[in-house]
Amino acid sequence: MISTDFTHKHLEQAQSLIKQNYDEEKQSVSNLPEDTSIPDLTPFADNKLGVAVMEGERLLGFLCCYEPWDNAFGTNAKGTFSPLHAHGAISENRELIYRELYQKAAQKWVEQDITYHSVALFAHDEQAKKALFTYGFGLRCVDAVKSMDKLKVKQKANLQIRRLEQAEIPLIRPLREQLSAHLSESPCFMYSTEQGYQSWLSRAEQRNSKIYAAFEGEKAIAFIEAIHGGENFVTELHDMMSICGAFCLPKNRGEEIVQNLLNVMIDELKAEGYQWLGVDFESFNPTAYGFWNKYFEPYTNSVTRRIDEGILNRK
Repeated sequence: MISTDFTHKHLEQAQSLIKQNYDEEKQSVSNLPEDTSIPDLTPFADNKLGVAVMEGERLLGFLCCYEPWDNAFGTNAKGTFSPLHAHGAISENRELIYRELYQKAAQKWVEQDITYHSVALFAHDEQAKKALFTYGFGLRCVDAVKSMDKLKVKQKANLQIRRLEQAEIPLIRPLREQLSAHLSESPCFMYSTEQGYQSWLSRAEQRNSKIYAAFEGEKAIAFIEAIHGGENFVTELHDMMSICGAFCLPKNRGEEIVQNLLNVMIDELKAEGYQWLGVDFESFNPTAYGFWNKYFEPYTNSVTRRIDEGILNRK
């Protein structure tokens, strides 16, 4: 087993490994789509931040990442992300392979002052997860999926639900504000400054999304927002939509309002030709974790590690 830089000569075998790993995850997640397209891996060979493990001419595994960025996850650290299509390994000795891959890749990344590392793993790849958990990573995000089948809940007769027109989107601003406040609390601690919140709100209200809201009289009490595309290549399918925001007033939780919202959304999206609905959420958000895991099948676990920046002072 020999470690080396990830280069263009590894691209074909790397694509094959990703497909094998995806098919393996499909055995555990019945709702994952069959027809997916693996993105071009050339940028990962170009940026020279990736590593490969070889046995002769055979690629046993590889680990690459995007170009780094500053202030990762709102910190002062430079970070990088290895998406679902930027790594893979054969099934035999996979834990050992991932240990070797991360040790070599992390050395490269820290040499570039990258101290916040994040990797999206398949949720049922226990070997890869064990390798990275052992090396200091913790779970942060989850992607989950379901088919366009309605939830088995009672329809609330007096609940007003409708898809918002563009001019109506400001009606859910109070809910977005409460969602932001909720994410800043324990155990999430995802704090946003007022300037950061307003910037996010402006982007959110301008994006081409589908928003469904539930009302008591003229007041919105819950919403769900969906958009095409998400955090991994699976979400890029033309007949898949991804939930990118949801919130229900605390006083109305337990009344199956969000479930009714989901059913209205599913009915309309299915009629428009969509076959799958995805969602991503933080694992440390107890409200989201409890709700989405109840109705969707997780297929990714994104893990993170922040290295002590003191290592950058080493000469």
